[in-house]
Amino acid sequence: MAMKKIILGFTLALTLGSQVFAQNVIIPAPPELAASAYILMDADSGEILVAKNEHEPLPPASLVKLMTSFVAEQELQAGRIHWDETTRVSVRAWRTGGSRMFIQESTNVSIGDLLKGIIIVSGNDASVAMAEHIAGTEEAFAGMMNQVADSIGMRNTNFTNSTGLPDDNLFSTAYDMAILSQAIIQQSPEYYPIYAEQSFTYNDITQNNRNLLLRRNPDVDGLKTGHTSAAGYCLAASALTDGMRLIAVVMGSASDESRTQEVQTLLSYGFRYFKTHQLYEADQSLDDFTVWGGDQGAVTLGIEDKLFVTIPRGSENHLQAVVNVPPVLRAPIAEGEEVGQLVVMNGDEVIAERPVIAMTEVTEAGFFGRLWDSVRLFFWKMFN
Repeated sequence: MAMKKIILGFTLALTLGSQVFAQNVIIPAPPELAASAYILMDADSGEILVAKNEHEPLPPASLVKLMTSFVAEQELQAGRIHWDETTRVSVRAWRTGGSRMFIQESTNVSIGDLLKGIIIVSGNDASVAMAEHIAGTEEAFAGMMNQVADSIGMRNTNFTNSTGLPDDNLFSTAYDMAILSQAIIQQSPEYYPIYAEQSFTYNDITQNNRNLLLRRNPDVDGLKTGHTSAAGYCLAASALTDGMRLIAVVMGSASDESRTQEVQTLLSYGFRYFKTHQLYEADQSLDDFTVWGGDQGAVTLGIEDKLFVTIPRGSENHLQAVVNVPPVLRAPIAEGEEVGQLVVMNGDEVIAERPVIAMTEVTEAGFFGRLWDSVRLFFWKMFN
């Protein structure tokens, strides 16, 4: 069936500011890094700006703890655990090697302190204690981690522990870690500020956050480092500048300093050459469209979720949105029913597509109303 187009044309000179930009924009080639895999993602639009080997499964080291903390944050938000409740430290948690929060066997520690110990100082002991408190065993907790990973679209990840300590069956990708970082930022706003804290003191021991960018770049406010001999040096970081948030993930870098510089290079490139724009709010109405045979003559069309686009700076002056809907809409139409497609274009390039839904319900008219509309529709088709 042919589709009718409703053109919602606009230029950013009218809708997003008064500056008019040139159409022809030159963007330099993205930076090439020495890391095994890396990605730069816009946190709001999900647009991938730079990527290399982003879907290659690699050992993620302590980036695994991003999922450990995310599961804990989801449990906190659901009310199944509480910030001030305590758990008793097991021998297994206490004996876990590698980076530590320095919790002691058979002592009680709060969930809040454990979460900080996981996020800020990358405590393996804290990760195991949290896993055991939530799921009973670390193995059962790993199963929860994989379920959550699947639910947010991490398709090339398998968790076997809560720490990131080496395991042949433990792997993830730069893309999946960017997706996880995005989920933490968007779904755990209450707890996300913890990822920016530069140090944590527990049991009279103060340790610094290993993310050097927190001290070097004031725009960086998270997320997590990782390192093992098999994984190399890894870093997932996010920064917010002038309302634009980017996520950069580097895996398999050569040193602490190199992963820091490589992530900074990605962030600098993204902020310098790209811009994010919010075009529509969630549940925003787009237009009214004629409905035949209904108890009302029109239905309001809209989109369900916020719509962000990321485009090269300077290419903003000819964004156009087009709503494609069937030429004839007939009642009944349920509220929330998909009736068309919103297509956003920058010049000739399609940069975003979203389902168009009915914002209100339209029920069938009575017999005489439907009869009258069928006559009107007959003549409307003749002339349209």
